[in-house]
Amino acid sequence: MTISQAILSLSDLFPQLWNNVVSLLVIISPIFMAVLLFVIFWELWVNYVRSKQMFATKYVVLELKLPKDTFKSPLAMEVFLQSLHNTADGNYFKQYWLGETRPWYSLELVSVEGNVKFLLWAENARKVGVMSALYSQYPEIEIREVEDYTKSIHFDPKITRIWACEFQFSKKKYTNAYPIKTYIDYGLDKDPKEEFKIDPMLPLLEFLGSVPVNQQVWMQVLIMAHKKKRKFIDWFKETDDWEDGAKKAVDEILRRDSETKVAGVEIEGTEFTKMPSISMGEKDVAEAIERSQKKHPFDVGIRFLYISPKESFNTPFGLGGVMSSMKHFSSNTLNGFKPAKRWHTKLDNSWDDFRNMRRNRYGKLALDAYRRRSFFFTPYDGGTPMVMNTEELATIYHFPGSVSATPNLARIPSKKAEAPSNLPI
Repeated sequence: MTISQAILSLSDLFPQLWNNVVSLLVIISPIFMAVLLFVIFWELWVNYVRSKQMFATKYVVLELKLPKDTFKSPLAMEVFLQSLHNTADGNYFKQYWLGETRPWYSLELVSVEGNVKFLLWAENARKVGVMSALYSQYPEIEIREVEDYTKSIHFDPKITRIWACEFQFSKKKYTNAYPIKTYIDYGLDKDPKEEFKIDPMLPLLEFLGSVPVNQQVWMQVLIMAHKKKRKFIDWFKETDDWEDGAKKAVDEILRRDSETKVAGVEIEGTEFTKMPSISMGEKDVAEAIERSQKKHPFDVGIRFLYISPKESFNTPFGLGGVMSSMKHFSSNTLNGFKPAKRWHTKLDNSWDDFRNMRRNRYGKLALDAYRRRSFFFTPYDGGTPMVMNTEELATIYHFPGSVSATPNLARIPSKKAEAPSNLPI
């Protein structure tokens, strides 16, 4: 058969083949359309049921008033944070039909005109458990439910300016595997005397205590228990970038994959291997990574807001104070913090932002996200969570001892004690 004859025979079969293909597409179209609509609208459905559940849930803001003298190390805060580690997010029905999510909390430090307060945001249903866990570690603390302070701010670009910033880890490779410099690295786990304490959190408290009149600085540390994930490619296998990255980082530091054999040294056909030498610094980094893996991990988002009247807005104070306060948790050999791109409203040049339109938009969005405490779920779930364990979290959020000289830090004026048993009736 020649080529021309073959083409003619195929052209005769084409109408019949085309009709068969069209018929097949018509038959499977309901299934195909159902799958297509499922893919398109699945995320919208999940966001809808979660939003519905969040609107129906009541949340509370708790003010944590410190006793006059706090002698406990950040280990007490670490023990408290362990009680918040809850990876249960319900079965598939509860997650994707009722909209239930893993519980998350917001650890907050707020300075209103230099008056510094410790606050904690949580679901109302979990309030009793949170208070019990706090009292177990800090019996003399005073906890009371207060009005949400974020509702007092109404952003008007004509009279108010907001600088907002979210933080992310500075390490580029194995980002979540490397821990920050923690209170153990500063020796606070040994409970030294107050005059010898070096607390990395004190610069942050001093900065918050220096906020001028008519200005506010808010710090928000959103935490949710970290959980292994299932990848779409291998749904039946759970993976964890935090654990896997730590193993790879330690292997690279210790050069476990690059053992050098000693040539010519054999005993009964077995070659000796010479382990590569590592420095003391590399050993310390490997030990810090391995130590971090032993503690409960959280997904974390850190957010700052600096709010001021337009005429008194001080860029060096707000930006410089926040950035310098976070440097004390960083290390050149471990990890640290740097500003994330989302809502980082540092737009100083007029050609970058015509009439401050982008700055005002970012400020409005950041205020709304802060007020909703939204980071992990809709509507502001675009950030990249950092994985931090309880030791790291207790470093950046704990109750300082009397070594803190911040005059406007809210404390209980006197120590509480029970009445003596021999009082006259």
